[in-house]
Amino acid sequence: MSTGVTQTGGLVTELSGTGASAEPESTGPHWWQIIWASPKARAGTIILGIYILVALLAPVIAPYEGTRTDFEALLEPSPAHLLGTTTSGGDILSQLIWGSRVSLLVGLFGGLFATLIALLVGMVSGYFEGTWVDEGLSFLTNVALVVPILPLIITLMAYTETRSIWFTIFVITITSWAGAARAKRSQIITLRNRDYVTAARLAGDGTFTIIFREIMPSMTSLIMAGFFGAATGAVGAEAGLSFLGLGDTSSVSWGTMLYQANTQGALAQGLWIWLFVPGIVLAVLITAFTLVNFGIDLLSNPHLREDA
Repeated sequence: MSTGVTQTGGLVTELSGTGASAEPESTGPHWWQIIWASPKARAGTIILGIYILVALLAPVIAPYEGTRTDFEALLEPSPAHLLGTTTSGGDILSQLIWGSRVSLLVGLFGGLFATLIALLVGMVSGYFEGTWVDEGLSFLTNVALVVPILPLIITLMAYTETRSIWFTIFVITITSWAGAARAKRSQIITLRNRDYVTAARLAGDGTFTIIFREIMPSMTSLIMAGFFGAATGAVGAEAGLSFLGLGDTSSVSWGTMLYQANTQGALAQGLWIWLFVPGIVLAVLITAFTLVNFGIDLLSNPHLREDA
């Protein structure tokens, strides 16, 4: 096969019999390679994956339905009930497995909706910095930041007649977006005058096209970090509300397990498993989110990779 070399304006192009070919450019590691290379992020990813599998396969791996309470009360751990039963005759292991679905559902959608609101408010506000749009959205963000979140959540949950999982997600969403919106506003202010943004503006692209197609891809790691942070907060908030008796008592979650164990005197009756196991799995899930978020930080800050 013959090969010719053509030089035009200092540019050398290598031509072969089958067409132009070029040496592949050396690129850095992909994002999943960066995350997997970190022991902390890898451990968090594996743990989170196990939780997701347990939640998806709950109907298969759970011995019984999570809401079933027709067993004998206060049974010791046995082959039929590996973690024993509650004072109301529920199987603790089954409740634990089915409860993973509620925590992951709240974490996923609570984090997703809070991130979407933060994206819309923060990025639009930052792009229009100094205008009435920025002033209005910044005022809304500042109000959301100064309002005491915990009393507001308790008030909303206490005075509603419908304490469903989706209402819990709604309450968590509207009280947790402001901090992330402020961070995204600061980030877009540093990006909105870059050359590629100016070129898109001169080309006649619309405002939302520039914000969400040109600028947002440069903030992927920040957005993902915000999502995992919001998901972590949502899981903890749902467990806390359920522990206070303000959650959806008709569903089985780790928070409702803790609430029932506390109100029915689990420790006094020697049912330490009923009280401690939901708290442990909840703590491990939050730790997994935190470890994965550490891996996301490695994407946006290469200096952290040296110590990972």
